Amino acid sequence: MEPVQVTQALNALYGIASLAILALGLAVVLGLLGVLNIAHGELVMIGAYCAYVVQSHGWPYLAAVPLAIAVCGVLGYVVERWLVRPLYLRPFDTLVVTWGLSLLLRKCAEAIFGLGYKSLSEPLGGTVELLGATYPRYRLVLIVVSAVVLGGLVLWYGTSRTGMRIKAMVGNPELARALGIPVRRYASTTFVVGTCLAGLAGVMIAPLAPVQPFMGLDHILMSFFVLVVGGLGSVGGLVTGATVIGGTNSIVSAISDSTGGYFAVLALSILFLWLRPRGIHAR
Repeated sequence: MEPVQVTQALNALYGIASLAILALGLAVVLGLLGVLNIAHGELVMIGAYCAYVVQSHGWPYLAAVPLAIAVCGVLGYVVERWLVRPLYLRPFDTLVVTWGLSLLLRKCAEAIFGLGYKSLSEPLGGTVELLGATYPRYRLVLIVVSAVVLGGLVLWYGTSRTGMRIKAMVGNPELARALGIPVRRYASTTFVVGTCLAGLAGVMIAPLAPVQPFMGLDHILMSFFVLVVGGLGSVGGLVTGATVIGGTNSIVSAISDSTGGYFAVLALSILFLWLRPRGIHAR
């Protein structure tokens, strides 16, 4: 392969990996609990600001991971306990509540950090030569970490005792409750895991994107597009949706520009909503 083709293929793979990790938290909450968390993008933004705080204080970049998980985990617990829990099985109400939460979080970030863009340096600088092409080292690490996180989550959900109980809770909550499974506690844990994954995604993409209060808007839209195309309820749907959306965006952006890539993704998502509203891999 020519170096240009290798670079384009790696760019597409990076786009797929970043979209998969960005949409993972939303897929967990929406696919398992039926809650469309509009504030998911703002949780990604909080993770990115955690990375900014860590780097601006000169701490090791890895310190941003536990910080983001702690902040987003506590916030997720509070939101699930006092906002979302009373509204389960009322999807429109949860959508409105999380939309209001997204506005509040955005304004809080604006009050604390201002409206200006924050730029972060990549924790792993330099490039790596691969098949005759040079590619940024940090992007390759992000691809690998995304694959490890996805694989670990699939393994845990498919083989652990807790994962089996969560499957029972999702399949038939009333029967699971009758069998003694603590449905409320597992639902809360699932929501908190989704928010922590959003914070982790924010830490991972922070060096590659301008960090600012409105950055969550693009991420929630792209994550939603991934779930529209791939379908809910399976990791296969998440990966398929990320592949279709990320691949389309990368190819069209390489041919024209980023605006053309976003327009192509939007048109593709509208077609899926019209022709196949349950996605490619519906549960």
